[in-house]
Amino acid sequence: MTRRDVIETVVVTGASAGVGRAIAVAFGRRGCKVGLIARGREGLDSTRREIIRLGGEALLIEADVADAKAMFDAAARVESEFGPIDLWVNNAMVTVYGASIDLTPDEFHQVTKVSYLGQVHGTLAALRHMRPRNRGAIISIGSALAYRSIPFQAPYCAAKAATRGFIDSLRSELMNENSAVTLTMVHLPAVNTPQFDWARNKFDRKAAPVPPIYQPEAIAEAVVRAAERAPREYWVGSSAVKAIVAQMLMPSVADRILARAGIDNETSD
Repeated sequence: MTRRDVIETVVVTGASAGVGRAIAVAFGRRGCKVGLIARGREGLDSTRREIIRLGGEALLIEADVADAKAMFDAAARVESEFGPIDLWVNNAMVTVYGASIDLTPDEFHQVTKVSYLGQVHGTLAALRHMRPRNRGAIISIGSALAYRSIPFQAPYCAAKAATRGFIDSLRSELMNENSAVTLTMVHLPAVNTPQFDWARNKFDRKAAPVPPIYQPEAIAEAVVRAAERAPREYWVGSSAVKAIVAQMLMPSVADRILARAGIDNETSD
């Protein structure tokens, strides 16, 4: 199913940097009107300038995805200023690096609020406008970690797995009412983003992605393809595919491999 001819207005959360910025710019380059949502004004301004330079239009909205009302207000503003939202991309995330026993309840709570509930809030905000007109697409940025958890990122892995559970339930509910609104999860490999500098880190070494490492622009092009084709899920990169399949076929072996890899896989000097 090709959706490209109906994608005119796009909303991207976490649009100030990394994958979110790359996704927003990719749609802006295609002439879309893009609603940019994030907490950081400086990063949003930079994304907006790049989209305008490439010929698109951009609406800057400072908001926290953990705030449900802010997401509903943001969706209403985009609809008012840009017209019907064709595509909503849930991308915003936070994480914390450390052994579960060393993390505080507040740290678990914050990751859950942003990385899981932020996806729920964005999805519900988009559906408020898409369901009545029976069209639209929602893409949730997931991760191979939604299937295969790794040590020292328990809150983030749990949030991604929870998001997959939420999207699967919601998809069946929409099918039950014969809705034409589509839901897609795009599961990512390791990506070169500022996440590894911004995330709270309980280790005495620098946090690092697990190779192979992809550039945000390559991920953005995969998201554009997902928007055009509306698959149920899109696994990006051979490493993501291997991690997901390994978890399905031999989870106990994967447990032992990750236990031996320890901290070395996720940190660097």
